[in-house]
Amino acid sequence: MEASSKFLNSELISRHQFTLNNVDSETNKDLLFSSIRHNLEKNDAAIISHYYVDPLIQEITEETGGFVGDSLEMAKFGSKCKSKNLIVSGVKFMAETAKILSPNKNIYVPTLESTCSLDLGCPAKELREMREKYPERVLVVYANTSAEVKAMADWVVTSSIAKEVIEDLHFQDKKILWAPDKYLGGYLQKETGADMILWDSACVVHEEFKASGLRDLKAIHPDAGILVHPESPMEVVAMADSVGSTSHLIKASQELNFKKFIVATDKSIFYKMKKLSPTKEFFEAPTGGVGSTCKSCAHCPWMGLNSLKNLNQCIDKLTNEIELDHSIIEKAKVPLDKMINFNP
Repeated sequence: MEASSKFLNSELISRHQFTLNNVDSETNKDLLFSSIRHNLEKNDAAIISHYYVDPLIQEITEETGGFVGDSLEMAKFGSKCKSKNLIVSGVKFMAETAKILSPNKNIYVPTLESTCSLDLGCPAKELREMREKYPERVLVVYANTSAEVKAMADWVVTSSIAKEVIEDLHFQDKKILWAPDKYLGGYLQKETGADMILWDSACVVHEEFKASGLRDLKAIHPDAGILVHPESPMEVVAMADSVGSTSHLIKASQELNFKKFIVATDKSIFYKMKKLSPTKEFFEAPTGGVGSTCKSCAHCPWMGLNSLKNLNQCIDKLTNEIELDHSIIEKAKVPLDKMINFNP
C-alpha cells in the first residue's frame, strides 16, 4: 500500500541545479592533499565521508585518520570523534545527522547544495499531514531525510539496520508508516511481512537501474555475481546474489565466491571494493539511459558536488556550517539514539 506524495519532478530538480564536472585532476592531487592535511591540523578537524563521494576524497579521508563508511557508520563515528570540527563529505542530511548526534561540535560541508532526491521528495509538511491520517502507526523514516522529518519520527533507520528494526516492530504487531523510499520500503515489506504504508519517493540513481539491461549484461558476464542496493526497483533486487547497504555490498564483494561482480549502486563504491579485492572485476549495472541525472552514470549528482577543491576550502575557512534549531535537535535525537543503540 502506498501513500501518495509529490515525487521529485523536473521542476523540483531545476531548482537544485548541479554540475557533474567536479573530479579533480591527478595534477592537483598532491598539492591539494598537502593543503588538506595542513588545514585539518590547523583547525582540529576530521573528515567523515560516504562511499559515494569521489575516490580521491575517500583516499584523503582515510590517509588523514578520518572515516569512510555508510550512513550508520558515519553517524557512529561522528558521535565518538574527538575533533571539535567535523567535515562531512556526502550529502546534507548526513551532516545534519552528525549535528543532531553531536550538537556541541561544529559540523561543516564542502557545499550546502549537496541535497538528496529522497529528502526533496519528502517535505516535512506533507509527511506530517500523512501521519495525522494514520496516528496509530509507527512512523519509521529512512536516514535520507531532513532533520525536521526525523524530528517527527518514531524510528530513523539506515539500509544497514532497516530490516532488523522492521522485523522487531512486526514481531510486536506494530503497523508502520514508512517514508520516503518506496523501493526500500517495498523490499522491507516483502522480506518481513510487516503491515506498511509506503511513501511514494525514490532515489534518482537507483531508480534508473533496469532489469532488462541487467539481464543483458549478465549474459555477457554469466560468471559474475550481482550486488544490489535495496533502493533499486524490485525487478532488479530479485536478480541479486546479495542485497543490502553499501557496507553489506562491500563485504559481499569480498566474501562471495565470484571473481566478477555487476553492482547496482553508485559507482564510487568501486574505490573501496577494488581496494579490498584488487584481483576482482567490477561492472556498473546498466541504467535506463537518459534519466533524471545523466545518461547511465550510476552516480549521485549531489554526491558529485563534493570535490577536493571545495573540501579543502571548507576545512581551511570552516565555511558552510550546519545549523539546526535546538528543538529540532532534541526531537530528532530521540529516534536517532534508538537507531544507534538498537541491538537486533
